[in-house]
Amino acid sequence: MPRLSQWIIRTAFIYLLLGFTFGALLLMHKGIPLHPALWRWLPAHIEFLLMGWIVQLTMGVAFWILPRYWKSPRRPQALWVQIAFVLLNVGIWLVVAGTTFRAGQWVLLAGRVVEVGAMGFFALHAWKRIVSREGA
Repeated sequence: MPRLSQWIIRTAFIYLLLGFTFGALLLMHKGIPLHPALWRWLPAHIEFLLMGWIVQLTMGVAFWILPRYWKSPRRPQALWVQIAFVLLNVGIWLVVAGTTFRAGQWVLLAGRVVEVGAMGFFALHAWKRIVSREGA
């Protein structure tokens, strides 16, 4: 497994841990009220699990498992996946800042734009690696 895939998947597991922790706190808060401001963490819980866990895990596995049709041991355009990894994580934290910490709608919008940019960079990398059965 490439080192970059390992980093992406490890980061996805960190987001899984964060998302489950906030989810457990929110669930516990339903039975035993802890603090009313705890409900502001619901968007962070959703963002960590959807974008941080599912999307990032998918990116890490896809980078590892998509076929290579060349002789070089290096994966072409791995820099694009590194950029996508950084952009996705910056976007996640901007969205969390915009929703949970109420940094503003512009921060939330910037986070979503950065996340879409991350998907674009990853798609640029993966596009040439996806071929039909006929090889074209």
